[in-house]
Amino acid sequence: MQQGYRYLLTKPMGRCFHRDFSPDLTPKQMLELGVFGGKYMNDCREEFPASWFEKAKLSPDRSDPKINYFKVNASKPLSYWIEKGWIRSQDPRGWFQWYCRYYMGRRSEDDERQIKRWKAMQRHIGQLKKNCREKDLACRPAQRQALLHWAYDSRKI
Repeated sequence: MQQGYRYLLTKPMGRCFHRDFSPDLTPKQMLELGVFGGKYMNDCREEFPASWFEKAKLSPDRSDPKINYFKVNASKPLSYWIEKGWIRSQDPRGWFQWYCRYYMGRRSEDDERQIKRWKAMQRHIGQLKKNCREKDLACRPAQRQALLHWAYDSRKI
């Protein structure tokens, strides 16, 4: 956890989500599938259950797209997200850090904004349905990986 930041867990882990927020994947599942080139959360593992990292695909040095489920880079650098104003001080690593803490049971004043951002990713599901044969995982791999980064499981589409 970043130094000086503390939060309360007010909901049971993995339950009592906002009615508009129904991710397909848990943080543990995302880490096991391969997200963010394996570079995400290497320095804050103690904040989350050890079981999340038992089968996680991680890269100790730098982001490695080959670790991603779809073997492509689908991420912008953190500096891009900061420039856009999408990073808040409570979750300096962005949406996935927010989601991990939300999943753990934290609720915060940023929940509504982050859930809206998550819902906006649904447009990519529509693009897959429009442009790809059903369950053709080779179709639009970067878009599929981006969806995976947002806890959508495009393997079903």
